[in-house]
Amino acid sequence: MTAVKTVLAELLGLFIDDGALALAAIALIAAVSAAVRWAGLPGLGGGLLILLGCLLILAESLARAARARRRGGG
Repeated sequence: MTAVKTVLAELLGLFIDDGALALAAIALIAAVSAAVRWAGLPGLGGGLLILLGCLLILAESLARAARARRRGGG
């Protein structure tokens, strides 16, 4: 049973490595979805916002990881 838990934990870690990254992406998608649905933002504009927002979130996450590695934290 321990092996199954280990495998499941590793699989989950593949998809959710950085909790802040996942939460930021979910918040971005929710905000843009609300803007498309209720504020009249065109679908293509929403898609572009999600693309650019995810790229910025990823860049910030990479920069944070690089800073932590330079300080010896990871």
